[in-house]
Amino acid sequence: MEPKKKFGRKVGCERCGRKRGIIRRYGMHLCRQCFREIAPQLGFKKYS
Repeated sequence: MEPKKKFGRKVGCERCGRKRGIIRRYGMHLCRQCFREIAPQLGFKKYS
């Protein structure tokens, strides 16, 4: 018998572990709150 397939969120934020609002683009795996805190250090800029 095959093991059951896992659905849903397996990986949370790398910084705080939160499972909702994950930004996975560019392999970051950060929640949006952590992303907003460290985005300027990563080189992201707000234009508006």
